[in-house]
Amino acid sequence: MTAVILATACAVVYGTADFFGGLATRRTQVLSVVVLSQIAGLVLILGLLPLLPGTLSDRALLWGLAAGLSGAAGLALFYRALATGVMSVVAPTTAVTSAALPVVFGLATGERPRFWALVGVALALGSVLLVSKDGTTGGRASVGALLTSLAAGAGFGGFFILLAMAPADAGLWPLVGARLSSVSVVALVALVIRRSLRPRAGSLHIIVAAGVLDMAANVLYLLAQRQGLLSLVAVLVSLYPASTLLLARQVLGERLRGVQVTGVACALGAVALIAVA
Repeated sequence: MTAVILATACAVVYGTADFFGGLATRRTQVLSVVVLSQIAGLVLILGLLPLLPGTLSDRALLWGLAAGLSGAAGLALFYRALATGVMSVVAPTTAVTSAALPVVFGLATGERPRFWALVGVALALGSVLLVSKDGTTGGRASVGALLTSLAAGAGFGGFFILLAMAPADAGLWPLVGARLSSVSVVALVALVIRRSLRPRAGSLHIIVAAGVLDMAANVLYLLAQRQGLLSLVAVLVSLYPASTLLLARQVLGERLRGVQVTGVACALGAVALIAVA
């Protein structure tokens, strides 16, 4: 039960962080949002280390570094998709992809979900086709935005898997490694392509909020994963589009077509089936 509570709270915080990240990318460039939000998250995790101590080891940092690379790629792609597509389509598409990968990994490493969990995986994959239909521009959602969303989901799924490979007694050190690698890589990319990381006026507070919330969600995920199965926790975390959709509707006034509502319902129903099975 502890894992379910932590994972559900994680989903709410992730969804809110993604909403703020999406707003930030509409005001300033993606690299600036990613680097500055990651730095904000790093400051938070360093402050939390004394509260949730663990054993520092090479394995803890290495798995964290690998997770950070995967997560950074997913985050950059996700923010890009949010900036070019419809938030209420991008978020569920990314979520079901990131949910399916840990389930597949769990199957490959010996976990045996029940029948309804496997039905949920199939339903989740089918929902991607439904939520991709966007009528706001007179046709379907951009193929590029959809593919970017799928790639972002793969990055997030890899993050969940790699972080789960860290030793159970590592405390928050894997997240320190993850944040160090993600900040370093994205900052290096910005340097190579000569992009300024200075945010546009009025966007810094949104970026910081996104980074702090994202790291808080990461902490909740790590704690939840240590209390339950990866395949269960990951799909519960993937419910985060619910809060993203609510904020998108209330703040941005986004509306869904009937087929999209069906797709979103299938996506949320899929992760629910996987979780309760």
